[in-house]
Amino acid sequence: MNTAAPTSSSQRRPSTLSRWLKNLAFVALLAGVASLSACGAMKAQNPSGAYSPVNAVQMNDDDRVMLKGADVVAYFTEGQYQQGSPEYKSVYEEVTFYFASPEHKQAFDAAPTQFLPQYGGYCTNGIAYGIPWGGDADIWKVVDGKLYIFGGQASKDAYELDEAANGELAKKYWAEEVKDNNSFWQRSKRLVFRVPHYKSGEELAADIAAAKAKAGQN
Repeated sequence: MNTAAPTSSSQRRPSTLSRWLKNLAFVALLAGVASLSACGAMKAQNPSGAYSPVNAVQMNDDDRVMLKGADVVAYFTEGQYQQGSPEYKSVYEEVTFYFASPEHKQAFDAAPTQFLPQYGGYCTNGIAYGIPWGGDADIWKVVDGKLYIFGGQASKDAYELDEAANGELAKKYWAEEVKDNNSFWQRSKRLVFRVPHYKSGEELAADIAAAKAKAGQN
């Protein structure tokens, strides 16, 4: 028989409040660390133009180079990833783009928004969780004339488990939280305060394995 006294909601509240305050303090700590130790990366990822935040880095003499210099035009014209060169570069909304040829630079300059990676070039699956993080230039897909980047093959596989639903989630979180927000703050917030549909890497890996096994049986 359980003889322990019942716990009231008022008795439980301090514990809940304590956890919330700890989470809030952790977010503040992450933001502070980011501002102190990653100023270069923060500057690279957060231009003040209309295309922000972005998956960009400092390269050569350029403050923010999209996708570490990948040629964004090549995905459309060549159907493949190509590394660009600082010899052929353009700046759009404070973000620098490298190209593999003068023809690709010319195409970009004529219609830059046609070639921009969606969600600032961050991992599309990450954006579906409200997290602007990752994004490998050689893991990508073009859908309906738009370029999507992923943070590795596993991230792409996870996104494609339910592409329609995950696509809507990415649109939602980009529009409502990520776009025009500081990438470091947004990332820190959503790494602590998870979205309702959050799944861990282990859970996603299990879902991917199950989907592949099912496909193999059909």
